[in-house]
Parts: sequence; structure tokens; C-alpha cells
Amino acid sequence: MAKRSEVIEAAGRQVTISNPDKLFFAQAGYTKLDLVRYYMAIADGALRGAGGRPMALKRFVNGVDGEFFFQKRAPQSRPDWIETVELAFPSGRTAHEIVIRDAAQLAWIVNLGCVDLNPHPVRADDLDHPDELRVDLDPVPGVAWNDVRRVALVTQEVLDEHGLVGWPKTSGSRGIHVNVRIERRWTFDEIRRAALALAREVERRAPTLATSKWWKEERHGVFLDYNQNARDRTVASAYSVRPTADARVSMPLSWPQVADVEPADYTLASVPGAFAADGDRHAGIDSAAGSLDALLELSARQAAEGLGDAPWPPHYAKAAGEPPRVAPSRARRGDGSGRRVPTKPLIEIARSANKDEALAGLERWKSRHPAAAKKLRPSDVLVDSMRGRSTTWTRIRVNLEQVPADERPLQEPLEVDYKPSAEWQGADRSGQRERPARRQPG
Repeated sequence: MAKRSEVIEAAGRQVTISNPDKLFFAQAGYTKLDLVRYYMAIADGALRGAGGRPMALKRFVNGVDGEFFFQKRAPQSRPDWIETVELAFPSGRTAHEIVIRDAAQLAWIVNLGCVDLNPHPVRADDLDHPDELRVDLDPVPGVAWNDVRRVALVTQEVLDEHGLVGWPKTSGSRGIHVNVRIERRWTFDEIRRAALALAREVERRAPTLATSKWWKEERHGVFLDYNQNARDRTVASAYSVRPTADARVSMPLSWPQVADVEPADYTLASVPGAFAADGDRHAGIDSAAGSLDALLELSARQAAEGLGDAPWPPHYAKAAGEPPRVAPSRARRGDGSGRRVPTKPLIEIARSANKDEALAGLERWKSRHPAAAKKLRPSDVLVDSMRGRSTTWTRIRVNLEQVPADERPLQEPLEVDYKPSAEWQGADRSGQRERPARRQPG
């Protein structure tokens, strides 16, 4: 029997929605067509955040309870009205990524299984000079939601003092994002440096609540992820539906709303009504482009005080002035012996292509070591999302510093021992078998 499809009209085009009745949010009961209709209802707001930008397609072809994969390269089979632009990555390789500008193009990518929208911070007509600095407030496990809101308000204070306008939104997950429109005059490296300066200043003003520390074993409170401003990083944009059981939305806010906002209030079901009644809280964002000069001056003062660069993500080339790219718990002795000097008693529990499988392994470990497990704080369980070829995989480690030394479990064989290198065998999830050659300098 042929699968049902439905045709919708958007931006003067007919867009076919395949399998419109497929459940995309099983617990809430929302289908693919529900998701498409949501994006059509708030298309103006979604396009303000993601339109005109290259984007990585994060595809949940079997709904949010299934596995997802990232597709950077635009599908070869696509309508002639789908725009692309060639984007270069830190590796030197390139890809033609999708650029959406209207509701029809938006509906087309949602039909591919894109639940949230993940645009780059650049416009398609200038891929080297971002027009957006992104502040990602990411709480460590166990941090109260009110602490996230408090850090957001300190962030607003720092931005305001440096002549910049922040536009806050819920992340749709556990944090808050603040987008800052900027003039297109600075490189990715300069914008990342400004974001690092901002993170360090927020940390200075709220040291018990906020951190700029890259290594998870050193973090506490709310992490300001400055590396979200490195080239080839994407963040879920405004009005994106997130892959949560209740179809939560990354909702634009006004600053007065931040102090009392509850993320669960904004879902696929509730946001269209709020959008129709109140309009887009970020409607003025494009007219508020500011200068990074003051933040870069702050960065220079921090450097003069001994605060140089901070670690980059692992797959980026080593940067000049970057500190050793190794977690403190794995640092080696400075006596020439090459031996490690562990500063944290970390053990690894699991590596898995599936986060739930890794977490199940953690629970098995806890059941074998109940006395140690009872002494762990939420922040002692380090759940890392690691980049693979076209998706992510999960690593779980445990910090045993709260457990007396003579009671600490030893490193054991991993509960789940996934080999990330397996992802590089054969075609990737989008059907791409061979990686394009790196772009040659010049």
C-alpha cells in the first residue's frame, strides 16, 4: 500500500509532506504534519533566526525517540528552488549547505525530519564575518533553573556595559541562549575571543554561579560556552522545536521575562498562540547590530593580567597561544618523565553510539558500587557528547573525589565499549561515502 502524503501551500509553492501521520513526538502525540504546521504558524520568527544562513540539517527521520544524524551536504535530490552555498570547514573540506529564505523552503527541510534548526552565525553572502555572537548558558547537572536565570541577567549587565544588546531565549533544553547582533567586521577568531572575555567577566562577577572553564571536571554552576562562536559551530535558533518528550521550543524572550520564565510553558502546542497574540519578541534584532570593540578591549586587559587563550574543541587546529589541550586530570609531569599527574580521580564507565545505552551502563556500574554511587554529586557524573562522522556518540566518566580514596572503585572494562572509528567505514548516514578533498590554500 502506498504511503500517504499531503501537499501544503507555502510562499506560493506546493510542498509535499511525506508520511504526514508519522509520530514524531510519541509521548505528546505530535506527528510530522503537526511539526510542519507549527513552523508554518511561526515562520516569520523562525526565518528571522535561521533565514539567509547556511545550516546543518539535524535529521530525526524516525521522530525524536529514534536516532538522529547531521547532514552538512545538501541532498542531491532537491527542488531547483532550494538554495545552497559552499561552506568551508576548519578541516579544509567544503560542503554545499542549505540556505532557507521563505516558508516553502522551511517546510521542505522540516519534511526531511529536521525538528530543530541549526544555522551558522553567518549570512550566505559573507561566510567569513559573522553577524551574531552567541552566548550559550549551559548548566552542569544539578544546577537549579533559577541559577541559570540569574547568570543570564548578569550576562545582560555585562553586554549592556559594553554597548551590546542581548536577545535572550530559552534553549528549549536546560539552558538559556543570548544572541547578540554585531556588525560584520570581525573574524570568527575575534568573535570567539570576545565571547571568552564576556564569559570570564560574567564568571568574575558571579563566581559561585558561573564558569568559563572548558574542561567538565573543572566546571561548576552555569558554563558560558565561548566555543560556540568558533567556525563551524551551530546552535538551535529561535522558535526551534527541541527533541524533548513535550516538544519544547527555544522561545524568544524580553529581558523582563527572564527572571520568571519557565521553559515548560513553551511547546509546539502553546507557542503559535503566543506568537499570534504577542508577535516576535526578537522582531528588532536585525536593527540592533553593535560593535565588539569594547569586548575586545576587555579581552586585551584580561590578557595583560595573565588570562590568555582558552582550550578549543578537540577537532580544531592548535591555536597560537592556546594552553595545553588536555584535561587537567590527564596532564603529564613537567619533570620529563612523561608520566601523568592526575588532579581528579576520574574513571570511564561507557562509550556508546546511543546515549540511553550509555546511561544504562552507568546504572549497572552504580548497582555494583552502591556505596560510592551514593557519594556522587550530580556534577560528578560527566556525560560528554562526542562528535562522530555524521552524528554524536556518548562518553560517561565519573569523578570520585567525593569518595574516600580507600573506597574508590578501580577502572573496570567499559560497560559499553563503542568504537567511534567504526563510523568512518562505508557511507555516512546521509549516503555520502567519500569525503571531498580538502580545499587547497590560495
